[in-house]
Amino acid sequence: MSLMAEPDATGRFGRFGGRYLPEALVPAAKAVEAAFREAWSDPAFTTEYHRLLTTYAGRPTPVTECARLSGALGVRVLLKREDLAHTGSHKINNVLGQALLARRMGKRKLIAETGAGQHGVASATAAALLGLSCTVYMGETDVRRQELNVFRMGLLGAEVVPVASATGTGTLKEATNAALRAWVGETEEAHYCIGSVMGPHPYPWLVREFQRVIGDEARAQCAELLPAAVPDVVVACVGGGSNAAGTFAGFVDTPAGLVGVEAAGGSAVDKGVPGVLHGFTSHFLQDESQVLEAHSISAGLDYPGVGPEHVHLAETGRARYPGVTDEQALRALELVTRLEGILPALESAHALAWVVDAAATGELPPGSTVLVTLSGRGDKDVQQIREALR
Repeated sequence: MSLMAEPDATGRFGRFGGRYLPEALVPAAKAVEAAFREAWSDPAFTTEYHRLLTTYAGRPTPVTECARLSGALGVRVLLKREDLAHTGSHKINNVLGQALLARRMGKRKLIAETGAGQHGVASATAAALLGLSCTVYMGETDVRRQELNVFRMGLLGAEVVPVASATGTGTLKEATNAALRAWVGETEEAHYCIGSVMGPHPYPWLVREFQRVIGDEARAQCAELLPAAVPDVVVACVGGGSNAAGTFAGFVDTPAGLVGVEAAGGSAVDKGVPGVLHGFTSHFLQDESQVLEAHSISAGLDYPGVGPEHVHLAETGRARYPGVTDEQALRALELVTRLEGILPALESAHALAWVVDAAATGELPPGSTVLVTLSGRGDKDVQQIREALR
């Protein structure tokens, strides 16, 4: 089986993935798989999806040449500008697809989890567009550090449910737990709109397919921009990993190196061990008895695991997954903002930080060409960035 093709019959990419759910949710997950297979092969569905990507989400997003940053680093840096998509990040690509799928299935409500809030905002946006109700579960820690996005979700008509945890940190893990519990009681009415390439089959595959528009566009754009048609290295940040999976899908069959950058306080691909959480098997930060807490200044990377396909790409050697610290991400964010007038989201700043440091150490040879997916804009993070830089 070729890399980044359909998973096997059990929903696995190599050893990872699958469907590990309470009995009450298995029929719902199977119904999502059947509906997606039917819809994804239906020209009427895909035509409507791509129409909304163009007329509503603002696709295609451009590739921006970063002349000043390139001059400072000695490597040619291109940015795939998902920050310019409607709602400010790549999340809208996946949510429009899932909202259309929910409507096709006769569902009247979206249930979503969110960390940094961008998936929640995108879910609330798509629900408003298509006349669906929306409930977003968000860890209480993330509610505090992403107040702007919480307010945006409310303006869009969504209910935001803060999730506390006596044993956790009130971040994305707890939000996902709560969303799955809510889905158990609402499967007839609601569709669970997962925000990343994680969860039970078919979600890691389904979300990657809705996000592969990033990589497909970028590959065509690079073919026009670059003499070699593809960059030397393609880089994206990884929490659950949807923007990276979508980007890598466009380049996995090319000579380009693939680098998924995790938060050093997480780094589930490298530091994690095989386990099961939230309906799938992957690498998770855990000890003998429990899942451990991840840490990142970025709420979107604050997850103790990673999408199963990313671990498979790492095991096959096709992609690698270094970690970046909060301090490295903040330095890169300041550098890019001042040299290019582009304020990246803290998540995206991790990918940029790896490029900055790899250029300085020679890991990226001088004159290399690097494509970085700028997964979102940093407006949502300004208060947190200000406090951190103090």
